[in-house]
Amino acid sequence: MLGGGNGSFAAAGDFALQGHDVRLWRRDRDLVATHQAAGSRIIVKDSKGRHDVKLALVTTDIADAVREAELILCPAPAFAQADIARALAPHIRDGQVVFMPPATFGTMIFANAARDAGNRAEVCFAETGTLPWLTRKHAPFEVAITIRAKRLPVGIFPLRTADHALDVIGRAFPDVIEPCGDALSGALMNAGPIIHPPLIVMNAGPIEHFERWDIHKEGTQAAIRRVTDALDAERIAVREALGYGQPHFPLAHHYAREGEVWMYGRGSHDRLTDSGDWRERIALAEHRYMREDLRLGLSLLVSVAELAGTATPLARSFLAIGGAICNEDFSLTGRTLKSLGLGELDRSELQQLLQEGFTG
Repeated sequence: MLGGGNGSFAAAGDFALQGHDVRLWRRDRDLVATHQAAGSRIIVKDSKGRHDVKLALVTTDIADAVREAELILCPAPAFAQADIARALAPHIRDGQVVFMPPATFGTMIFANAARDAGNRAEVCFAETGTLPWLTRKHAPFEVAITIRAKRLPVGIFPLRTADHALDVIGRAFPDVIEPCGDALSGALMNAGPIIHPPLIVMNAGPIEHFERWDIHKEGTQAAIRRVTDALDAERIAVREALGYGQPHFPLAHHYAREGEVWMYGRGSHDRLTDSGDWRERIALAEHRYMREDLRLGLSLLVSVAELAGTATPLARSFLAIGGAICNEDFSLTGRTLKSLGLGELDRSELQQLLQEGFTG
């Protein structure tokens, strides 16, 4: 398990609760030492109560953390991926699966880092459409899990390794994983760049005015929902233009009480807002919804749309407005096929790479 945020602690605690051997790596030596002194334990709170679980290892040594691991999970924010990928790259071995839930096409960052490190191990990289837990840390070593994912569409790089990767991931998430093809398909399932940019931008006034604001409750009004659906239509149009089939997991199903079951199942939005865990102080220009989902997620969507020949006017607009809020040109500082080293590939060349991986 890589990282020390909400998702990493939910993953570590939940897997330990299921009886898995869990090793947690994070960079902060002082926090690791404190965690070790506290017995390397995590308190997991969910609908069934409070669970005290012990991890096999808490360490700052990434080699120790991943040695002989079948599954390496990295739920860290997309803007942290490059540093983690470089630290991990020399230590991954044949047969291991590196899973990022979600990743904003971060599979390519980890795969490129391994190649740049001269590591030619046969490793599978995977990403999905959302974090498998709606979760918040309540204390340094205590995490609350509001919801566990019911459906996780997963894309694999290289796709030729999908059988092995899906077997390993499926044993960690039984009856939840749904193959959706290659890693770019998985990246285009990411819900964060669709749900969060309208919320963070269209609620900018109350976010700056109120000390604490729940943008998933007061901020998810009908007008914003209509914009979110329109932005999601752009994402789905890009998927269809690239030949990716259904299900596309439209975000409207996240809010619906009937119809297709979304990634978190039915009623998840109400349970999220009822928890109170998302009523928080939001630093508008620094929040993950702005720095990760809008800056990186929408710049990736626009870049891929250009390759697909698909218009994305709303995504471009949110990029421009978010950049103005942050006094930064997100079209230059975001994540694109070019910044991932894929800018010179045409569609067929990209599809070949996604299928076969790097050669030579």
